[in-house]
Amino acid sequence: MAHLLELQGITQKYGRGDRRFTAVDNVNLAIDEGEFVALLGPSGCGKSTLLRIITGLNQPAEGQVLYEGQPLRGVNPHATIVFQTFALFPWLTVQQNVEVALKARGIPPSLRTVRAIDLLDMVGLDGFETAFPRELSGGMRQKVGFARAMAVEPELLCLDEAFSALDVLSAESLRGELLELWMSGSIPTKAILMVTHNIEEAVFMADRVIVMDKQPGRIVADRAIDLPHPRQRKDPRFLEVLDRVYATLAGQTQPEHIELGAAPGEAGVTRALPFVSIGELSGLLEFLDEMPNDRTDVYRLEQELNLGTDPVLQLTEAAELLGFATIAKGDITLTSLGETFAEASILARKEIFATRIRRLPTIKWLLAMLKAADKGRLDRDVVRLALELEFSPEDAARQVEIAIQWGRYAELLAYDDSTETLYQETAVSVPA
Repeated sequence: MAHLLELQGITQKYGRGDRRFTAVDNVNLAIDEGEFVALLGPSGCGKSTLLRIITGLNQPAEGQVLYEGQPLRGVNPHATIVFQTFALFPWLTVQQNVEVALKARGIPPSLRTVRAIDLLDMVGLDGFETAFPRELSGGMRQKVGFARAMAVEPELLCLDEAFSALDVLSAESLRGELLELWMSGSIPTKAILMVTHNIEEAVFMADRVIVMDKQPGRIVADRAIDLPHPRQRKDPRFLEVLDRVYATLAGQTQPEHIELGAAPGEAGVTRALPFVSIGELSGLLEFLDEMPNDRTDVYRLEQELNLGTDPVLQLTEAAELLGFATIAKGDITLTSLGETFAEASILARKEIFATRIRRLPTIKWLLAMLKAADKGRLDRDVVRLALELEFSPEDAARQVEIAIQWGRYAELLAYDDSTETLYQETAVSVPA
């Protein structure tokens, strides 16, 4: 029997010529009827890219999508997406926003009205049919988005970070309501595919979690979540699963030659600099230094530091990359150097940080470029374009930004915002 959905060797590339980079590499995935699957991974791992390929909004560079055993051609008529943003028409009422989807499918006006009212009642918006989006809270607007998506009775319901734009209470309420509809069979949907970078959300809702990593985007784990619904976040079994998934995403500290990666332009993978500020990193190290135990579960940092999954993973990656901490089996442990940094004076921290980032291939590459440049100066755009050979344009710009922040803090380089020019710290007196 054919899978409901199957991805075979999906690869997606962007850019042209030498600046072509791989966003998703050789992804194979199957989803069967009755499954609630979460596609989980850090920002930039290609989750949303895969979702667009699955629904037929984008075509892959390589590989194919099969739906019920047949190659997908064009937009998938059996799938629909609920996006992060509410995407409602502000000039239409709540009921009219739902009816738009039915009108596009050629449903007669009389049936459109009946179905729209039934769906709004199902998601708890009975009485708001004539309201406009501006009159609704964020959670209520997203409920309209869900009602509109379900109006066409999709076999595959896709959620693209559908809860991330909501406040905590609204998101929690909407998750529960969606699970109730799904578990009770109140909607004709055969399967749900949810894209998220929130680990707790994935473990709370899904029956199967597909874990992705980046550079390039690829699947690294496929885990069944064998926990009955409704799930309790403080249940030891829930916390155990959460810890295992975090361990998969956070990985384990590798030998230095693997951990650091390659410099831009060299053979091997150029490891991205984690997008964290010095203040955030210092705060993490101080927090860990004050903990009574040597080891701390990474998943607990979300609650303790009041941060999301992605910022926590970026912070722990930075601490690991700089040798301030090690990660193993979902636990993070400060190294002696990390303890020294956490307890050092302001000037001593700068010296330690400078010593550590000099080891990073991307920073070494940048300092070498500055040394070879005319008058020790480089335009920001020159650095960004060079990095676009390794990263997407958006990620390349972020790499330049974090390299400037880290380099200035360590007093290894300086930056003139008025001319958008990087220069060596020792070249301050050199005229432009």
